Amino acid sequence: MTTIALVIGTSPCALWGVDGAERLRRQFAQAGIDMVRENVPLPANATRVLVVSAAYLFEALTLSGLAEHERALLVCEDDGEVAAAVIPPAEIASVVDRVGEARPTASSVPVLTPADLAGYDRQLRKSSPPLLKPIAVGQRGILEGLLYGNAYKGITDLVTKWWWPRPARTVVGWCARLGITPNGVTLTGFALVIAATWLFLEGAYALGLVCGWIMTLLDTVDGKLARVTVTSSRFGHLLDHGIDVLHPPFWYIAWGAGLGLAEIAGLPIATWCWLVGGGYVAGRVIEVLFHQLGHCGIFAWRPFDAYFRLITARRNPCLILLTVLLAVGEPDVAFVGVVVWTLSSTAILALRLLYASAVRWRSGPLESWLKDPERARRDHPRAWHTFSATRGAYR
Repeated sequence: MTTIALVIGTSPCALWGVDGAERLRRQFAQAGIDMVRENVPLPANATRVLVVSAAYLFEALTLSGLAEHERALLVCEDDGEVAAAVIPPAEIASVVDRVGEARPTASSVPVLTPADLAGYDRQLRKSSPPLLKPIAVGQRGILEGLLYGNAYKGITDLVTKWWWPRPARTVVGWCARLGITPNGVTLTGFALVIAATWLFLEGAYALGLVCGWIMTLLDTVDGKLARVTVTSSRFGHLLDHGIDVLHPPFWYIAWGAGLGLAEIAGLPIATWCWLVGGGYVAGRVIEVLFHQLGHCGIFAWRPFDAYFRLITARRNPCLILLTVLLAVGEPDVAFVGVVVWTLSSTAILALRLLYASAVRWRSGPLESWLKDPERARRDHPRAWHTFSATRGAYR
């Protein structure tokens, strides 16, 4: 089946510097769907057409959800008008005219709203109705806020979830206006990774932490910038994720080496470094193994795992330990604290993997508790409120 996207109309304003039609072009390009504009003939091989109005704001989840249907009209609940449709090419003449008009009172084509589409985003580990809003000049700030909030993960560490949303949004705005690319932000963060590693190794812990904390902010910015401007790429994802995965143990080991001590608590510094490096790698391996058990990551499986993700021994929680204990003049205790927490966190992840393996053997492939919004909201109301989205990112 060959799906072609037909974009009609224009957008009254740009959001995060991207016009509505250009945003749709980028979204369809990422989905591998060819796009044409109105008054351009459809390709002869088209077997299904997505007709989309550039006067509305969609996210990828909205478009992919609509594309799962054979024939349907998608109505925007804010203004009650048809914003998009999916139809066979033979029906295009009768359906195109309906886009931009009021919801039909009677129609042979099924009528959907965003609430009828799947709202669970596995990549961002959150669950909310797909975005569909009319674009209006007076609503630019609100719409940009929705795009930014929807670009945020629901399940992440406490720093990213509660400290960075507002400052990161400000930096995303600067980057969008100045034309700075997500990969440019990522590479700047990588330079700070190198600087922090060297400073830790030299024992310049305070300055190294400044570089480290700025890097963590930029690590939030690059992904959000890529999503709100629809400039994500496979290379950018691999670059960002590769840096994220690889650098934390080097920071910890450099910190330990920078202490200039032969041993701590009777153990050689080299042993402590091997423990923190091995514990970190083991934790990451457990996360990879968990993905083989079903359709979700370890932190999206149950509410407990989502809560544990807030403080799991990843970079940001460990930076809190290092910063607080350095502030009271205990850099060696800070290092030991990171080692102990890394090993403890990995032990907890290992227990979760064993338990999940038993559940998988008894009940089949694992699914995230967020995948069924109604059940999650009913059975885990507090966890649902906390993790279905990052609400601070919308403010």
